[in-house]
Amino acid sequence: MGRRPTIADLAQKAGVSVATVDRVLNGRHRVREETARRVYEAAEEIGYHATALIRQRITAGRPKMDFAFLLQKEKQPFYQAFGEALQEAADAMADVRVNAHIEYVANQTPTAVAERLEVLGRNAQAIAATSLDHHAVTQAVDKLKAEGKPVFSLLSDFAQGVRESYVGLNNLKVGRMAAWLISRTAPRTGKVAIFVGSHRWHGHELRETGFRSYFREYAPQFEILETLVNMETRQVTYEATLSLLDRHPDIAGFYVAGGGMEGAIGALRDEPPHPLPAVVVNELTPDSAAALQEHLIVAAIATPLPRLCRLLLEHMASAVRNGPSETPGQIFLSPTLHVPESL
Repeated sequence: MGRRPTIADLAQKAGVSVATVDRVLNGRHRVREETARRVYEAAEEIGYHATALIRQRITAGRPKMDFAFLLQKEKQPFYQAFGEALQEAADAMADVRVNAHIEYVANQTPTAVAERLEVLGRNAQAIAATSLDHHAVTQAVDKLKAEGKPVFSLLSDFAQGVRESYVGLNNLKVGRMAAWLISRTAPRTGKVAIFVGSHRWHGHELRETGFRSYFREYAPQFEILETLVNMETRQVTYEATLSLLDRHPDIAGFYVAGGGMEGAIGALRDEPPHPLPAVVVNELTPDSAAALQEHLIVAAIATPLPRLCRLLLEHMASAVRNGPSETPGQIFLSPTLHVPESL
């Protein structure tokens, strides 16, 4: 067992004097924010015993804000990573002490989401959520807006014209990206398919629109099948994929526009057709990473979660300081593309 890091070790790691570290620890004299943060980051890196105290010192004078986040499917690796990224972004806020309340909706019905938004709004100054687009949700967002509590839509837009801002990918472009990838990597010309979670996910609808428009414009030699609804569940997608492969042995490729990709990957692994269709999914998780390495899928189009969370927290803090915007906006991030040889 190694020795415990000393104040001298911390000073050396942070590139400052022992006296400066002492000032940060004791808080008796002001230290530049940048210097104090460098000491804090160094303390975290070497496992210094007073890391929590240093963080308390550098955040003590900042205003406190209470933010709430409502995500989907707590057991899904992507949403677990999303929650962790949100907490990290909250902890890293330089000018605000953020109390982040992260919750996962147990029931994905619009009514359940609307009820949770209302409950979260009692204590939060700003809220961000992933949700279906439905009038019940819009009404809840409108009520929160009237109370001066801005709501941000994440990944898939909802309550357009009422919510403060959408933060996520440009889903129309994501659909076109998926179509481009399939048209370029398909083993043959033939039929292509797309899975969506439901017709109430605005982001899935946009991805489907982009997917179909690309094929109409640039690859009309492919035949697009009727859209498949998988409820974003592994088992439904597994069974639907096996059925798709059985009914259309000439399938050239398909795109899973929302959740449930684990089921499609499982079906391809259990009963791989020959040749394998070109398959594109969203988000890099342990399942999609393994499928890429096994060459079961050709690409995963991923959301850059750390950057999204940093931007989101900055805009939430700004909305709390300045009040809800009169003109709701959109914040688009560039996706990260993962292919088998990029891992």
